[in-house]
Amino acid sequence: MTVPYEKIKEAAKGYEQDMTRFLQDIVKFPGESCGEKEHIDRIAEEMRKLDFDKVEIDPMGNVLGYMGTGKTLIGFDAHIDTVGIGNKANWDFDPYEGFESETEIGGRGTSDQLGGIVSAVYGARIMKDLGLLSDKYTVLVTGTVQEEDCDGLCWQYIINEDKVRPEFVVSTEPTDGGIYRGQRGRMEIRIDVQGVSCHGSAPERGDNAIYKMADILQDVRALNENDAADTTEIKGLVKMLDKKYNPEWEEANFLGRGTVTCSQIFYTSPSRCAVADSCAVSLDRRMTAGETWQSCLDEIRALPSVQKYGDDVKVSMYEYARPSYTDLTYPIECYFPTWVIPKDHKVTKALEEAYTSLFGDSRIGTAEAEAMRKARPLTDKWTFSTNGVSIMGRNGIPVIGFGPGAEAQAHAPNEKTWKQDLVTCAAVYAALPSVYTDK
Repeated sequence: MTVPYEKIKEAAKGYEQDMTRFLQDIVKFPGESCGEKEHIDRIAEEMRKLDFDKVEIDPMGNVLGYMGTGKTLIGFDAHIDTVGIGNKANWDFDPYEGFESETEIGGRGTSDQLGGIVSAVYGARIMKDLGLLSDKYTVLVTGTVQEEDCDGLCWQYIINEDKVRPEFVVSTEPTDGGIYRGQRGRMEIRIDVQGVSCHGSAPERGDNAIYKMADILQDVRALNENDAADTTEIKGLVKMLDKKYNPEWEEANFLGRGTVTCSQIFYTSPSRCAVADSCAVSLDRRMTAGETWQSCLDEIRALPSVQKYGDDVKVSMYEYARPSYTDLTYPIECYFPTWVIPKDHKVTKALEEAYTSLFGDSRIGTAEAEAMRKARPLTDKWTFSTNGVSIMGRNGIPVIGFGPGAEAQAHAPNEKTWKQDLVTCAAVYAALPSVYTDK
């Protein structure tokens, strides 16, 4: 079919006030991970008002809205939980009352990422308004929970328990007006070291676990900071950008190198005047293409200091097991795989075609953001993690990113988004299924 791009743009612009109102309504409710019920209820209400063909809330608490009855299922995902507000003194306005100007909407979650669900819901409505729905596709809009706590957990549930598997998914996380085709992965590693306590007046009688950990942390630091020269004993993670070490080096260079840092430290000791008998740390490990949870654990286990202390050291991966707001617990390893969709994939090309047919070859934005956006390539990648870690990273379902708002607004005080972004994204979402199914 011929996609009516001008009519789609007009329809999206016509819904600007409705999208603004909807976003302001959701922002008024706090919705941190495991406390999203009011967000979900408000989204389900809007879907029903806009005549979605089916609206469900699954046992985990995710809302799934369907538009159309065609054979190809195309997903649009928005996580609708937020982080907390932090120190309220850093906000210039009430983060739950928010604010509205001629061009902006402020409030916790406006960019990360309640704006995404707003544009997706109205993008689906535009498809119905303009008669774009056909027997070729059904649109699924998901408002998903617990992403800020454990990205991808919601989609593990949707795929494995709800038995829902789209042909591809658009992540509506904020993309600063661009199209994003991947992100580095991450995992949460724990190192435990055992020692033997004794009186602090004679430390030589014991075996100080903190000192052992100090040696290990120097080696961990070397992983992050060293080069990969042949003479370097602990080769740095930068090695994964080199085809000598990584068959996926090209995508690794696109996504950026992996990193590792110590994020938490714990210890036990009989008292402040005793030698510590255990020490543990948490590591935040960001992974590029070609790295896996097994390779990352093996890398830590192979460090000279870890080998030196032998059985006194345990290297493991954390597990997440926190109840959702419905009181359902769905345990999962704290492993969030790297994913990247090829630049020439049908999904990538379809989204690029939908966008450029509507808005041209470069990113657009308000006067405040336009110069920065136009200086960046239209198709790029995220710096942070998304539900794509499960959808594509664990389950192999293609993911492409396009969403309202800005990455820099995520988790920051005075968070805001732009009305123009809501309109732009709704238009692109409305056009995409027709572009894709006509290819």
